[in-house]
Amino acid sequence: MRLAAARNLANHGEGRAGDAMIVGIDLGTTNSAIGVFRDGRPELIPNALGALLTPSAVALDDSGALLVGQAARDRESTHPELAVSSFKRRMGTRQTVKLGKRDFNAEELSALVLASLKADAEAALGEPVTRAIITVPAYFNDRQRKATRRAGELAGLTVERLINEPTAAALAYGIQSQEEKEPFLVFDLGGGTFDVSIVEMFDGVIEVRASAGDNRLGGDDFNEAMIDLARPKIDPGGELAAADPVKLRALLVAAAEQCRRRLSDAAEAMFDIVWDGRHFGTTITGDAFEQAAAPLLNRLREPVLRSLRDSDIRVDSLSEVILVGGGTRMPVVRRTITRMFGRFPNSSIHPDHAVALGAAVQAGLKARDAALDEVRLTDVCPYTLGVDVGVSDGRGGFRNGIFSPIIERNTPIPASRMQYYSTLQANQRQVTFGIFQGEAREVEGNVKLGQVTIPVPPAPAGHVEVECRFSYDTSGLLEVDVFVPASGQTRNLVLFDEEEGVSREEIDKRRKVLADLKRHPREESENVALLARAARCYESFIGERRQIVGEWTAAFEAALASQDPRQIAAARAEFSASLDAIEADRYL
Repeated sequence: MRLAAARNLANHGEGRAGDAMIVGIDLGTTNSAIGVFRDGRPELIPNALGALLTPSAVALDDSGALLVGQAARDRESTHPELAVSSFKRRMGTRQTVKLGKRDFNAEELSALVLASLKADAEAALGEPVTRAIITVPAYFNDRQRKATRRAGELAGLTVERLINEPTAAALAYGIQSQEEKEPFLVFDLGGGTFDVSIVEMFDGVIEVRASAGDNRLGGDDFNEAMIDLARPKIDPGGELAAADPVKLRALLVAAAEQCRRRLSDAAEAMFDIVWDGRHFGTTITGDAFEQAAAPLLNRLREPVLRSLRDSDIRVDSLSEVILVGGGTRMPVVRRTITRMFGRFPNSSIHPDHAVALGAAVQAGLKARDAALDEVRLTDVCPYTLGVDVGVSDGRGGFRNGIFSPIIERNTPIPASRMQYYSTLQANQRQVTFGIFQGEAREVEGNVKLGQVTIPVPPAPAGHVEVECRFSYDTSGLLEVDVFVPASGQTRNLVLFDEEEGVSREEIDKRRKVLADLKRHPREESENVALLARAARCYESFIGERRQIVGEWTAAFEAALASQDPRQIAAARAEFSASLDAIEADRYL
């Protein structure tokens, strides 16, 4: 798993920790931005052209020199074979793209964008920039997050933390509004990814309740829908079939982007290109585009519903829907959101700036800026972590490779959870747990993070129990503890990105923080005291009162077994109030 370097940070203000400035970076699919927290507020830093947004594009000029940003975006239209963009979607994969004589992977291309942002910040701030908070889509998996962190390292940055994009947007919104808010939903549709987070604000705490998303849905896909709609109209005779496909595609994508933007302000817009001295064009109406994009618009619904289910919050309980990401500018998207939620969304924060501003706020929090003393952020694990197990196939055998969740998605972090497993075969000598991340029932559909093996004493099948505990922190370190009570054998596995070169001292520091979480809720003093009180009440009553105390105790023990702090806190308060009432003779 990913691991952010842990350091003792002093309060120096203005986005500083120690002697180094910390910046916040939105590494986007279409555009990227960099910001800093100073003078009590987040601000974005302009690039060399004076713009706050830098296109996430890389190209080569005629001499073979690298171009990054707007120059590369312009080059993409004229020399598509020497330019590339939207590579964020390839993060965490082995896919490469050839520019000139060299192949680049997504990490290297992202590093070039990050290095450009770093240089712009150093020019504006007048000092070296070596530390950064970088945003990632909430639903990026472990491989994608590691790749993002490595891109930062390649750009000469120490990545202090990766923060989920909708969480960053919620931070920006929270700092701007500075008031308590009932749960609100952040709807983040960018160029290549879609994220949803449900957030609540109270007593200076910005709490993420749930996150969901789709890593393969964004503005790029709406461009494709536009191209599919327009191409038969601009070329009904198929005259463009003989055109160079790479150059033609670059022109079509650019035309789709321009037409889509024009439709944000008008009921219809021209989709046109010039090829070989000839003009090919047609008029696209907003209604026609909405119909062509209907399958994409339908895909926006499932992550919203999943986040509502996971947070146990109803649509009518949401105070607001906050729009983030350039894709939310499209009228077809805004109309879909309005119909989905039965209200108009809030676009008070610039949709292209919100994530970078939030990253700058997180940089201020990391640096312990005095202006943020009263602000705290709590996040969730956006994906499920668990192990592979075998289950009965109903015919006397077992089916292996089934995913057993230990830390469920949208669990508040840091978190520590434990599950119990037993041997499958008689005289089994060892148990091997594969460590996985994902939501699929079969582990082959999830991401494997590692594995741990532990010996067990020979015994009949099912007679040897094994405890498996996962502990996960805000920086992404996952610690796995496996214990066999029958033999006293233990195994420990710490999962982090070894390529980061994180020191053993820093890992040990993070593990000490996790150690405080490694108690089952039954062992926590307030729960122990409440169960002891319940036992006393049970012994002091007879008949129906004794029975009802027993039922309450069983319900509270079930809440403890869930290991969910929110559920346990609610059950504890209800159980305690019930005992108060029955002891005061207000029941029965």
